[in-house]
Amino acid sequence: MDHKQRYRRLRLLIRKLNKERKKQAKKIDILCNDLIAAQRDFIKRLATINFTANFYETIAGTNELSSLILTASKLIKDETADANVTFFLRQEDNFELHMFESTQPILLEKQGLENCLTPEVADNICKSNKICTLDDMFAMGLQGNLTRLNEISAATIPLSQLGPSPGFILIYRSVQNKLTADELNNIAAISQGLSRAIASCRVFCQSAD
Repeated sequence: MDHKQRYRRLRLLIRKLNKERKKQAKKIDILCNDLIAAQRDFIKRLATINFTANFYETIAGTNELSSLILTASKLIKDETADANVTFFLRQEDNFELHMFESTQPILLEKQGLENCLTPEVADNICKSNKICTLDDMFAMGLQGNLTRLNEISAATIPLSQLGPSPGFILIYRSVQNKLTADELNNIAAISQGLSRAIASCRVFCQSAD
């Protein structure tokens, strides 16, 4: 084998090694990215579990509805800093509102967003049984000052995702501090248990009467 042939084979071998090295580097990058994503998801799940456990521990043993809603609202406000929190609880033919406003000003007119939700809109939100964005609320008939409403970030979270919902939680704050999917998912994680606690308080109240 002459010098040229050896050189040619050497170049082919180096090219092949470089190609294999690039393939391995891509596989390592994919694996690292997958590990990072898995770790990030795991941390989020731990945060949700921690919030849920703390929430249930705090409301445990509460039999009075207004105390339950006040405690739940404070915990939710801790999770969604500077947000306004309003509970819409279904009655026979209407909704009962429990409002806990933020200490931070929200750029709305004199009336808050909760006052823009007619019984029909609230009923549609309740029937949807899902997290609703402001756009969803508009699609359900929400009306108001569009310029002002564009200055807030808002969402509703059903109190039950299994069967008819007994109500929902309205959360909103300045769009400069937009509500995040993680915040909403954490609150959604406690909605089922909170719904049962509300139902228990109502039964307890009726039996006490």
